[in-house]
Amino acid sequence: MPSRNYKKEYANYHSKPVQKVNRAGRNKARKIVMKAGGTAKGDGKDVHHRNGNPKDNRIGNLAVTSKTANRSFKRTRNAKKLTRRV
Repeated sequence: MPSRNYKKEYANYHSKPVQKVNRAGRNKARKIVMKAGGTAKGDGKDVHHRNGNPKDNRIGNLAVTSKTANRSFKRTRNAKKLTRRV
């Protein structure tokens, strides 16, 4: 498997203004949950946005999940997380 070209990946995707805003929203969500005592730095957990919108940082929209659970959701074309109704 060829190695990743991180510089090209950043230039083509991560440096875009929309992606910077989304990343800032995810970082802010983590700080909100850490302040509430839900998670700690380096604990191996992700902060999950229940509605899939990284800009929606209401406490009711945030949940702490394992990395594998948070990153295994199927995505639609508009990047919404398809969650199963139980």
